[in-house]
Amino acid sequence: MGTEQPEVEHEQALAVGTSPSVGRFRLDLADDSWWWSDEIYAMHGFERGEVVPSTELMATHKHPDDRKDVDHVVRNAVSDREPFSSVHRIVDAHGAVRTVAVVGRAELDDAGDPTAVTGYFVDLTAAQQSAGQAQATEAIRAAAASRGTIEQAKGIVMAARGGDANAAFDVLRETGSRRETRLRVVAEELVAAVAHRSADDGPLTADELDRLLAEAG
Repeated sequence: MGTEQPEVEHEQALAVGTSPSVGRFRLDLADDSWWWSDEIYAMHGFERGEVVPSTELMATHKHPDDRKDVDHVVRNAVSDREPFSSVHRIVDAHGAVRTVAVVGRAELDDAGDPTAVTGYFVDLTAAQQSAGQAQATEAIRAAAASRGTIEQAKGIVMAARGGDANAAFDVLRETGSRRETRLRVVAEELVAAVAHRSADDGPLTADELDRLLAEAG
């Protein structure tokens, strides 16, 4: 019982808050160009049209203390061809510090070569503040180290069904309850199943997501 409590706390830290802002991104590897949804502009303190998203712009907004931990994340997704996640801080254009989770995966062509990286930014700032600064920071950093798969799975659910991070977390939790399986196992199985999909399969649909959740295990 005692060994399970930290896991519960980390899951609650990742799920806490009401309707956190979720934005989509795409990095085209051919020319290193980025596309952001309006939510990601807002997380960085901008409106669409004020700036052009770029790798350099994102680097300038990473919190100095977190840069060494996140600089390699997207590039590793390209080399490893595996879904990824990162929880770190950014400093927006007004000087405000935000805690964000980034989840995504590389898109592959017919030859299996990566052509783009796509995914989501989830603004966890409100969750961190509501849980208490010190406690939430510790929980979120522990989640970044050991709970990355749950963030990946939440991103997959959001991509297929829409909705926010809380709704995605509820889908995973309800699936685990129905199957009498730990949430971490549900997330691992879903991420593994999606990782084995072909690039020709196209975007994951809600119906396919439901089938994967029902058949995993």
